[in-house]
Amino acid sequence: MNRSHIKYTSHYASPLGPLVMASDGPTLVGLWFCGQKHLPESCIRNSEENHNLCVFKETRRWLDIYFSGKGPHFLPSINLYTTDFRKSILKMLMTIPFGQTVTYGQIARCIAQKRGIPSMAAQAVGNAVAHNPIAIIIPCHRVVGTHNSLTGYAAGIDKKLGLLKLENPAFQL
Repeated sequence: MNRSHIKYTSHYASPLGPLVMASDGPTLVGLWFCGQKHLPESCIRNSEENHNLCVFKETRRWLDIYFSGKGPHFLPSINLYTTDFRKSILKMLMTIPFGQTVTYGQIARCIAQKRGIPSMAAQAVGNAVAHNPIAIIIPCHRVVGTHNSLTGYAAGIDKKLGLLKLENPAFQL
């Protein structure tokens, strides 16, 4: 992400910890747990706090529904400032249904098939997933390792497990 796209920020108090939202004005360009890996802290510090931005109001409404245990049936306006490869992975994540999981390997096989190539490394998918700039809304927490292993999450495994349990209380490791 070109960090210069972050012009405005606002915060949201989630049950799993505070979140920071970032916007370019009309769209959401970032949503992170405070303190997580890949949080562009210097850009956040240099942005303007604006709690009344329309996209932040819409994002708060989405998060309120989500943290009440329901899958929101709308998306705030988002913009992905990243590579085409990462965009393809992030768009695929958005197709994972609420309360379900897929593996990095399944995503790699699907992307390989779409590109007409024999295979793709799950690690390449993992790297793209790890740099997801819009946590929760782009549900990178729904991507797990083989046999539901909780491999990596930029905000910490405890947050990933908390999100998975929120969506599906029966989720088992």
